[in-house]
Amino acid sequence: MGLRFRHLAAVTTGLTFALILLGVYTAAAGAGLSCGARWPLCNGAVFGLFPANWPSFIEWFHRLVAMITGFFILGTTYVAWRDGKDRRTRIASAIALVTLPVQVLLGGATVTIYTALVQVIHHAAALVIFAALVATTVWAYETPDTNRTSAGTTTGMSADD
Repeated sequence: MGLRFRHLAAVTTGLTFALILLGVYTAAAGAGLSCGARWPLCNGAVFGLFPANWPSFIEWFHRLVAMITGFFILGTTYVAWRDGKDRRTRIASAIALVTLPVQVLLGGATVTIYTALVQVIHHAAALVIFAALVATTVWAYETPDTNRTSAGTTTGMSADD
């Protein structure tokens, strides 16, 4: 697989991990509550260029990183399918992409509903996306084993020797 795709997959996976950590901090700080159950609006604006307070800033920063990460997930999936990567890589990246809109809606629910169950489901969906991207990245870096003999020939030694 191409080096560029490998790097794109790795960066996307890294961004997703950073976003998960930021999401944990956002939830722990109760930053979603600063929006007063107004999603996607927060403090009366669609884009929080000048947040009213620290929790508002945390919420808006989490949204910004989530948006950037979402575009990276979209790009990774697009390149995987465009370049005809192997089937498992394409499917793993597609799982991450298909889960993404669900994750966005669950993120909105953490602002409007903010219960433990919503938080758990939101983080579980994040882990599904992350696991799919880890698989995408690992499979992108996997190289074919050229030391193995074809099934029709025997050399007297196994490929593990």
